[in-house]
Amino acid sequence: MKKILWWLIGGTKGGVNRARIIHNLHQRPYNAHQLAEKLDLDYKTVRHHIKVLEENKVLTSSGEKYGTMYFLTPQMEDNYEIFQRIWHEMGEN
Repeated sequence: MKKILWWLIGGTKGGVNRARIIHNLHQRPYNAHQLAEKLDLDYKTVRHHIKVLEENKVLTSSGEKYGTMYFLTPQMEDNYEIFQRIWHEMGEN
């Protein structure tokens, strides 16, 4: 998980936004629209990052269509401390 998180957050252009999504979903579940508003990002941008995070087993979802809620996977929850260290090393937290 550490390598995946470094790649998703530190090794790609959208890493900061993905980290912000992970951080917020650690606090509570959100749908894509709520995340877009909270993070002041375009809805399509949020959807793109959610897709990348789901493909890499960082996020999971429940519900359908517009009301789909997103959560951190149990594996991501178990490795949240690694995420925090990476985020801190990047100087973002």
